[in-house]
Amino acid sequence: MASRRHVMNLLDALLAAGVRVNAAEFAREHGVSVRTVYRHRARIRAEGQWQERSRRPRTSPRVTPPEVDAWICKLRAELGPDNGADFIRDALDDVRRRTDASWSVPSRSTVNRVLARHDLLVATPAKRPRSSWRRFSYARPRDCYQIDATEVKLADGRTVVVFDVLDDCTRTLVACHAAAAETARAAITAIRQAFTAYGVPAIVLSDNGIAFTSRRTRPGSISTFVQTLIDHGTRPINSSPYHPQTCGKVERHHQTLKKWLSTQPPPQTLTALQTLLDTYRRYYNTQRRHSALPHRTTPAHAWTHAPTLGGPTSPPLQTDATLHHCPVASNGAIAVAGHRTSVGTTHAGTTVTAIRDNNHVTIYHPDGQPIGYLHLNPDKNYIPLTPTPTIHNP
Repeated sequence: MASRRHVMNLLDALLAAGVRVNAAEFAREHGVSVRTVYRHRARIRAEGQWQERSRRPRTSPRVTPPEVDAWICKLRAELGPDNGADFIRDALDDVRRRTDASWSVPSRSTVNRVLARHDLLVATPAKRPRSSWRRFSYARPRDCYQIDATEVKLADGRTVVVFDVLDDCTRTLVACHAAAAETARAAITAIRQAFTAYGVPAIVLSDNGIAFTSRRTRPGSISTFVQTLIDHGTRPINSSPYHPQTCGKVERHHQTLKKWLSTQPPPQTLTALQTLLDTYRRYYNTQRRHSALPHRTTPAHAWTHAPTLGGPTSPPLQTDATLHHCPVASNGAIAVAGHRTSVGTTHAGTTVTAIRDNNHVTIYHPDGQPIGYLHLNPDKNYIPLTPTPTIHNP
């Protein structure tokens, strides 16, 4: 049997030649319905010749409107470093409300498809899905500040450092201080700026850098940074050696800061860099939405709308992690979460800090250094402590 295209071309040729076509006979001979012959004959007479029409639907309700398509491309160019799909969606929502547009904000995947269609999407390696991560954060602002330093370069190539102090709960950048080097004095300046602007937290978390601890240079002594924290009534906590993920939030923030700085003119001096950092901190806290916060709000909004604030007199209490102050007995024993363990007689008479995250408990010395950790077992009363690995001086 001939194809429909062949049959219709034949019908077109017969009609063009002036041949009188019997619809019923033509339909029977070529295996098509009489209705089809009448319909196509009418089309041939109306349009001059038969042409196969597209089978594409006349309307596509789910297609991205051209206006939205154009806005996505425009915002991609305008948003600078924060021009991923989530930030574009936030900006689109602002545009829609400002212009009272009838279209709705497309999904994240739709935004990425539009960007890919216009060759505006930078391919990245497949990542572990966010749903598989167990994200830990403190429940209230000022429960915990994280502090860390990162290197940046001035216009003349000199390397300087930036101290970031981040609130663990709201991601508020409570201080951002430029310094010539990573020193204890610079770290103290940064943390005092945070205390002055936002108040003293219950905990200050840092890594084992020389600006924060004397563990590498003067083992057994308390660093000037730690002493400053103790004088303000806050509890210093150092991350476990060789485990930088403990300070993951502030470590990740360094990337955001450097990405923003890369879009600015290189600063000539430390003072010029500090001016940039002040501008960045206002933008980061009050304008930039944060994907880790509820409803992707800004850090400033999350802070100001928090029902309560933490502090030295109000230690963190929450379901996913709790903080305990544990007196050490003369035999080195402590009680934590209904269990007993020993931190050693060298700590007798002191009060250590225990942070429990589900069944994992980490014990810290009063100067913030990790002593060891244990995994709670409901079938055991006494659980031995696993000592924290020793940091070896280079």
